[in-house]
Amino acid sequence: MSIAKPNRTPWWSWVWPAVAVVVLALQLTHWTSIVLSVAEAFALIATVFAAVHHAEVVALRVGEPLGSLVLAFAVTIIEVALIVSVMIVGGPDTATLARDTLFAVVMIVCNGIIGICLLAGGLRHHEQAFQLWGANAALTVLIALTTLTLVLPNVTRATPGPTFSAPQLAFEATVSFVLYLAFLFVQNVRHRYYFLAGGRDQEEDHSDPPPNKVVLISACLLLVSLVLVVGMAKALTPTVERGIESAGAPRGVVGIIIAGLVLLPEGLASYRAATANRLQTSINLALGSALASIGLTIPAVAGLSLALSKPLTLGLSPEEEVLLALTLVVSILSLGTGRTTVLQGAVHLILFAVFLFLAVVP
Repeated sequence: MSIAKPNRTPWWSWVWPAVAVVVLALQLTHWTSIVLSVAEAFALIATVFAAVHHAEVVALRVGEPLGSLVLAFAVTIIEVALIVSVMIVGGPDTATLARDTLFAVVMIVCNGIIGICLLAGGLRHHEQAFQLWGANAALTVLIALTTLTLVLPNVTRATPGPTFSAPQLAFEATVSFVLYLAFLFVQNVRHRYYFLAGGRDQEEDHSDPPPNKVVLISACLLLVSLVLVVGMAKALTPTVERGIESAGAPRGVVGIIIAGLVLLPEGLASYRAATANRLQTSINLALGSALASIGLTIPAVAGLSLALSKPLTLGLSPEEEVLLALTLVVSILSLGTGRTTVLQGAVHLILFAVFLFLAVVP
């Protein structure tokens, strides 16, 4: 992974979660002020950094490619918790939150994270290589998931508009989960070497893992950090929504903020791996997070929608469909040779800039 093998737990990795506990305690006393909101934002970002560290320590212990799943599951838990909490307390306006967040996840991962990783890695190492088989497998599943989830609702006829009927939504949730499980089986059981930089020759990682005591502490602090991130993000949501409304920005920006927040650990770890010339790990982390996000979030929000009769809009607008299709095509071409340079990174970052611009000025 992207950190050296630690022999002890650094002070900041437990101090920041402790600060977050204090900030949340003040929030529970119903004390509200601009200072508290700023403190919450700072504690939230700092705790995310702590979660990154602890997830990487645990990932070092379990090895690759299984280690790349640790952060993917961690950020997906955060994402699901945020979406579900907002949907439960929100009104009809939250019907598009899951769609906006998932679309933002795909754009941030495929254009933002992969773009900056390819650009930074290319600037430092000129040309980088990775296993083509693993990238193709991940992209195949990602294309299927995004199309079935974000495009198909626009053309079904059981219900009007970009929505699924109840049976269709239940079936879509099942299909998404099965596709993700199939990917996990290939990645971690049947064809592990697809996702290892050395292929079959590097199927087993014999490097010394961190001490068990350090791993246990990090595992516990990781769980605590994730809970704190969810709590602080939920507390900050009303402030963020008021800020977006006062700025006159579209409500879909909320989904971008949620996606950006939950993908921050994954993005940081991917960037570190790419600059350390471990592009295979970087791609595993990035694409794995997108697959986990859709494959696990859709069943969760679909179950909530069906159980509580909450409306759920999944279909993208025409301009978003065009941007999604362009992103997927460019991703196939960029990751279709097994070698990358700064050019691919620059193209993806331009597409990411277009996504952000159109989100604010549709």
